Amino acid sequence: MASVYENSAFADLREIFAKANEEKSGDQLAGIAARSERERVAAKRRLADVTLDEILRQPLIDPDEDDVSRLILDTHDADNFVAIKSMTVGAFREYILDDGSGEAELKQIQRAIIPEIAAAVAKIMSNKDLILAAAKIRNVTRCRNTMGERGVLGIRIQPNHPVDDIGGILLATFEGLLYGCGDAVIGVNPATDSVETVSAILRALERLVDAYHVPTQACCLAHVTTQLAALERGAPVDLLFQSRCRDRRRESKFRHHACDAGGGTRTRSRTSPAAQCGMDRRKRDVLRNRPGQRSFR
Repeated sequence: MASVYENSAFADLREIFAKANEEKSGDQLAGIAARSERERVAAKRRLADVTLDEILRQPLIDPDEDDVSRLILDTHDADNFVAIKSMTVGAFREYILDDGSGEAELKQIQRAIIPEIAAAVAKIMSNKDLILAAAKIRNVTRCRNTMGERGVLGIRIQPNHPVDDIGGILLATFEGLLYGCGDAVIGVNPATDSVETVSAILRALERLVDAYHVPTQACCLAHVTTQLAALERGAPVDLLFQSRCRDRRRESKFRHHACDAGGGTRTRSRTSPAAQCGMDRRKRDVLRNRPGQRSFR
């Protein structure tokens, strides 16, 4: 008797990727979600049989229309990819989870793994698989504290408020801190993209962090031009963060406005938004002169 999975048909790799996702309301709204658990499992099984080379050769997003995809392919480590290109996604999962694959082995192929390959293998991993895989490698970062060290679970607090009420934001932040969260970052997504709102939120968070000597950093995730303007006016900026567009026309428009705000020349770089827009030395010094690193120790 034929397996139900053998009879499942998917139009292309993009459909397999989409339907192999766990249930998400966003996928459902976009009309790309699996129609049943059976179809989701079928997509996962089909994805497990796809080779890594096939994923590389069939970009899910056209690099001619997407600068981020083009940059990823241009900087791909083709030499170290040779050793794993013939692996299927399922075999690559086994390789990552194998006791013989440690940090040194995974670091060696790090730049050979494009985001689509990482996404593919994550889709067929359980939560325990993901925890085991992540525990094998360390990515240590430092801002006003140190994150990524072994044995440390970093958690973000996201104390958003529908009308950016400062009291509500602080109350939600304080509640999160009481649960031992917030060491990764206190990151607010403001409802209003204005310099005044962003500055007020950042100053309020700084007062809370300083009052309780919290070893963390804060960020208000408005448009990067708004964050830069708030920085210019003396707002206590720990982190500058901006989600990037994956559309050439929108990204070009974003870069133009960001660089106008930064007061520098336009550059292309996989670094912070401040560096991307050529922020001048004076503004970078403002960031560097923020209070020093706090430590958990």
